[in-house]
Amino acid sequence: MALSSKHRLSAEINVVPYIDVMLVLLVIFMVTAPMLTQGVKVDLPSANSKPIEIKEEPLIVSIKKDGSLYVNLGDKKSEEKAKPLKEISSAISKVIKAKPNTPVLVWGDAAVPYGKVIGVMTALEAAGIEQVGLVTEPQN
Repeated sequence: MALSSKHRLSAEINVVPYIDVMLVLLVIFMVTAPMLTQGVKVDLPSANSKPIEIKEEPLIVSIKKDGSLYVNLGDKKSEEKAKPLKEISSAISKVIKAKPNTPVLVWGDAAVPYGKVIGVMTALEAAGIEQVGLVTEPQN
């Protein structure tokens, strides 16, 4: 059985549907990316500082206006409940021992006394964290 000239096989791939799917996914990721925030909502102080480059997922310690402490260890349950400072520094210390290059950031509410922020940073330093970053909002 020979193939007639009318029924030749085509080896071309139609990529138009794949491009459509890719563009839809791109739009979805562009819309949802700004909505993905970490940590507990705090009113950050503003400062004239340059943004830092972070290559890995950071650990975030949040200090709310009332002085309660929260930690983001990568899951939603860890940041829903206030924890004592000893528990937070212990958990972060374990993560840092496993992944030494993980950045640690402190989100301190603008209304929190300076001493509370320094107390958190001192406890983190005592737990073995060498560098702690302070998160601020850019000034307008």
